[in-house]
Amino acid sequence: MEQRYETVIVGGGVAGGALGLMLARAGKSVLILEKSVEYPDRVRGEWFAPWGVVEARRIGIYDLLRGAGGHHLKRHVPFGDDIPDVETAEASALDLTALIPGIPGPLCLRHPVICQVLTDAAAAAGATILRGVNNVRVCPGAAPEVTFDHDGAGHRVRCELIVGADGRTGVSRRQAGIVEHADPQHHLFSGLLIENAQGFPEDIQTKGTEGDVNFLVFPQGNGRVRLYLGYASDRKGFLSGPDAPRRFLDAFRLKTLPYSDAIVNATPVSRCYSYPNNDTWVDTPYVEGLVLVGDAAGHNDPITGQGLSISLRDVRIVGESLLSSNSWHTRQFEAYAEERRERMRRLRFAAALQAARRRRLRARSRGAAPPHPREAHGGPHALVAARRCHGGTRKHPGRGLHAGGLGSHLRLKSARNVPRLDSARG
Repeated sequence: MEQRYETVIVGGGVAGGALGLMLARAGKSVLILEKSVEYPDRVRGEWFAPWGVVEARRIGIYDLLRGAGGHHLKRHVPFGDDIPDVETAEASALDLTALIPGIPGPLCLRHPVICQVLTDAAAAAGATILRGVNNVRVCPGAAPEVTFDHDGAGHRVRCELIVGADGRTGVSRRQAGIVEHADPQHHLFSGLLIENAQGFPEDIQTKGTEGDVNFLVFPQGNGRVRLYLGYASDRKGFLSGPDAPRRFLDAFRLKTLPYSDAIVNATPVSRCYSYPNNDTWVDTPYVEGLVLVGDAAGHNDPITGQGLSISLRDVRIVGESLLSSNSWHTRQFEAYAEERRERMRRLRFAAALQAARRRRLRARSRGAAPPHPREAHGGPHALVAARRCHGGTRKHPGRGLHAGGLGSHLRLKSARNVPRLDSARG
């Protein structure tokens, strides 16, 4: 069976659903292919940085996210070994509502809910959504086409453009021959969703390190909280097996974290999934007839929590480019590629700084000597990234770069002709 659409989007996650909605609202014929029949909880991004909230508003999905239960956080309060007491933590709190004028802080919402809301809205706007799709094969070029299996039958779809939005492990990037680069893994990350966490303040988020435990806490409202743990790569089996959720919660028996009892005694409502902490990227996220968005085009180290915001920025730039012309061609993605390359470079630098701080805190808690600066900054690859970020000079790597404590409010003052990540104008 052969059909034709203007755009075929491979992957119905956050990026695919948001772009499909954006194009369908403009009257474009859109087909979204999604492998899952029901969106699973696989510990993906559930935190939109303030600049990501700006992108959600510009795309026109902010009200959908809020209507589905999106929950704003107002303050970041740091806890951990380097914070001596609660009073010091409160005094060091960051007002998240002040980072970008008019944005009431980061937005939290379950990833499966985000995906479902966006694809439902895309379908209502006229997009065709197929779930349970397998054996996808993309064939970019002058006459793009996609083949796949659905409901026991093979299908061939011709289109003007293929969008690869199928995530880190998707097929679009590899089949298009786009090479992905990756930094070495420096530790593992795992997440767990809990309910009935009464007693933990719902307007604050926190992250910190106590001993070997790197913890992150993001309330989602109504007693629901998304937790994350970072741990050493050599402890690969730490959070595997049927009792992993219980061991995960036990790791939150922390002396430096107030309200930890509320977390330990809560109810786990998801599985534990662990994944590597590192950065990946591509040099050019497009070929003739195909463009990549979201994690398919490379992801930032999850330690910074920028994944959802990155995806929405991708969607907005690519979507606006497509809607600005009735004749689509490869060259129109050059500006997107240039902006994304610089954006991801800045975020890699911010992630390297956070990873370095985590290593130093862990070394201090063990009574060991602090890591050598080369190792503290994530090894030689991170030092090279830092130098490239500043034109290859040996100047102080933090000059002109403000990470706002979370990597969510980045500004490289010396950059020219590159959209600011914290700018409402993009």
